[in-house]
Amino acid sequence: MIKSMTGFGRCETVTANRRFTVEIKSVNHRYLDIGIRMPRQLNPFESAVRGILREYIERGKTDVSISMEDSAKEQYAVQYNAQIAAQYLAHMNEMAEMFGIENDIRVSTLARFPEVLTAQEQPADEKELWADLEPAVRGACERLAASRAAEGERLRPDLMSKLHSMLSHVDFIEERSPVILAEYRGRLEEKVRDLLADKTIDDARIATEITIFADKICVDEETVRLRSHIRSMMDTLERGGAVGRQLDFIAQEMNREANTILSKTNDIRISDTGIGLKTDIEKVREQIQNIE
Repeated sequence: MIKSMTGFGRCETVTANRRFTVEIKSVNHRYLDIGIRMPRQLNPFESAVRGILREYIERGKTDVSISMEDSAKEQYAVQYNAQIAAQYLAHMNEMAEMFGIENDIRVSTLARFPEVLTAQEQPADEKELWADLEPAVRGACERLAASRAAEGERLRPDLMSKLHSMLSHVDFIEERSPVILAEYRGRLEEKVRDLLADKTIDDARIATEITIFADKICVDEETVRLRSHIRSMMDTLERGGAVGRQLDFIAQEMNREANTILSKTNDIRISDTGIGLKTDIEKVREQIQNIE
């Protein structure tokens, strides 16, 4: 099974005190590039989240969004700072004595002064927090992987169709090449007769010219390698897995052979076929850029 690098996965889990929502989106990229957005309380788990993602994907630019709703009643605790309260009270007494006025300070008034009473967030138990978060992360990863696999399976039939089309182009080039030599020999003999009039044609000289021409336009090696590359790509697609880089390399080799064929030929029909071959190769190369 081949996988696309384009996909989306979302999972939401609810526990007694928390609701986690994890969304993962990926697009094609040469390497695995992971970006994570999540509440600061979850920062200690960033490495663990990345580790889980690497279990499911090998390549692609991947954006992860994690949100958390915490309904725990003991999230905050009120802290009383007696030293600051004492300093406020001392200064109030000093002011009352200095200015000869009544010190009417009350506890309720003193409690409202900055830093006397503060609400501090209580750190959650990390093991408990991760136990709640991990299923949401894995659920989103599983949906992402399924999405990428489904997209990859949609790509495979189209790629196979283009590869079969490329094989038909190679078949035509191989069938056409001997005909070109026969046609060339006929044209060459006709020209020689016109030039020599009644003189006898030197068959050995004609054979030499044909041999030189055949060597010049011969594309046997290129078609054999090209056919081998096409079959190799078909086998790789059937085998599946993370084969995107391998497919890209094979496509580059196929393109090189097609270019050589076009540079050697002087036959319009093979030229047209070579152009069709290169068009199919470019289409394949474009599509496999999105395969993991």
